[in-house]
Amino acid sequence: MWVEDWAPRAACKQDQPDALFVRGAEQNKAKQVCAGCPVRTECLAEALDNQIEWGVWGGMTERERRALLRRRPAASWRTVLETARLEHTKVAANA
Repeated sequence: MWVEDWAPRAACKQDQPDALFVRGAEQNKAKQVCAGCPVRTECLAEALDNQIEWGVWGGMTERERRALLRRRPAASWRTVLETARLEHTKVAANA
């Protein structure tokens, strides 16, 4: 299920926004907040589809997102990630 208005459900909504816009080793701390987030996929798709350049979104740094964008510049990341999540769910259900 894809959540349209995902921000209110984000694990980081209680944190200070600046905590997600850090550099270097601090990014690893910010990524940990995303690890168990119920809307991580939606957040990442928004950052990729809108080419957001700064901060940790959906558990990925700007450098990690740029690498994905270079590999698939014309992709609809919402579609890519939603399809991947559905496939993962099917595989997990059959295991």
